[in-house]
Amino acid sequence: MRSSRPLSLLASFGIAAIGTAVCSIDSDLKARLSAGATISNNASTAPRWSDFHAPQPGTVVTVATEGDVEATVQYCLEKNVPFLAQNGGHGWSGAFHLGQDGLLINLRGLNNTVFSADKTQATIGGGAIIEEVIAQAYENDVQVLTGNCNCVGALGAGLGGGYGNLMGLYGFMVDNYLSFNVVLANGSLVTVTPEQEDLWWALRGAGPNFGIVTSAVMKSTPLPKAQNTAWTGGLFFTEDKLEQVVQGIEDLKLESRMDIFLYFLTTGAPDFTPTILVTVFYYGTEAEGRAAFKSILDIGPYDDTTSVLPQNQWNAGADGFCTKGERKPTYSSGFDHFVPSTWRQIWNAYTEFLENTDAGSTTVVVECYSLDKAQSFPSDSASFANRDIRFNGFVITWYPDASLDSTAEAFGSNVRDLLRESDGLSANRTYVNFAFGDETNKMVYYTSTPRLQELKEKYDPNNVFNQWFDL
Repeated sequence: MRSSRPLSLLASFGIAAIGTAVCSIDSDLKARLSAGATISNNASTAPRWSDFHAPQPGTVVTVATEGDVEATVQYCLEKNVPFLAQNGGHGWSGAFHLGQDGLLINLRGLNNTVFSADKTQATIGGGAIIEEVIAQAYENDVQVLTGNCNCVGALGAGLGGGYGNLMGLYGFMVDNYLSFNVVLANGSLVTVTPEQEDLWWALRGAGPNFGIVTSAVMKSTPLPKAQNTAWTGGLFFTEDKLEQVVQGIEDLKLESRMDIFLYFLTTGAPDFTPTILVTVFYYGTEAEGRAAFKSILDIGPYDDTTSVLPQNQWNAGADGFCTKGERKPTYSSGFDHFVPSTWRQIWNAYTEFLENTDAGSTTVVVECYSLDKAQSFPSDSASFANRDIRFNGFVITWYPDASLDSTAEAFGSNVRDLLRESDGLSANRTYVNFAFGDETNKMVYYTSTPRLQELKEKYDPNNVFNQWFDL
């Protein structure tokens, strides 16, 4: 038998080398940062939503100022240290490749949201999560367009395109930005406005490929709290009504104040019984909402949890999705038509997967929004290229044990294939913020791909920002 000692020595030398590098980062970088910034060698200080193929940085820098981001990027460029910026940690792509020699820039300290004197502009920090932005806006009698999941980074959601409950009134989030503060690939902190046409276009749809946005100015609307309410909540259906439900959503005309989501989920512990949930949203009164969604209500839900809520409570129903940790490989596809027979196949695959141990939190979701306002903006006004996609579907496979990975990936990939087979599109399309990580550039950036690749060569020729659907 060969001795294992040489291997042990090599392993110890490797660990020692990494440890020395980490100590060097700590001492060298600390002097460049503000007093409020911190450095940790424990990745758990910036937890991820999913542990599946998550980044594994050896160093985490929690910044306190926008200048800290600039200083950290400059340091990484000087020392050839790979890096990644993170806020909420919800980017679920499996394509991350940051290892122990890498550095994670935790933006959560940049979590302020402030408003102009006339309340028509909001300045949102790169570390603010959606719940914080909404809370600040609501308390200041302001309405602002955000995503629908409280714990997600507000700007991360927006830079990919930015869907949200109010987009029928305001368009996508990329349509509502006014300027960005961003650290570019050369390490400089600059302000980008529509006057910088190329970067302005690229950041709004493919932002993580071009820089780290440390803050953004966005349109907002002064609005008293009493007027900032919507009728929203859940309608639960038995599985025998599945085909009626999906056909009903297919046929529903979503007006500007409406959106609707479809879920396959379970009742939770202890039984984890699969059921169908439809969440409805109407920005107005209950009577108006019930009239708008009459065709769905007429199908006959077995439970109705809808009510009129203020904006700071609209997203509360999805807070269960905010639990961090465990494994959540997620597959997605855009599509233009609900085909009832396809959704019966997806239901059957879903209920079969639930038979696996500890898979009861697995969920299938479809988001459906009013697109008229969003499509009133030119299709090439931003690099985000999915204005024409009616529906975005995805499956979150959720479980604790890595031994289920291959089974989960097979199930998730199968659901995605079913969506693609009946998507009604000329080519497979996926919203970049929902993508799994194995998609081609054309699938996530579509017709914007050639121009994005040209601008990438110009603004990031050394491919510094390479962790997110690399161009």
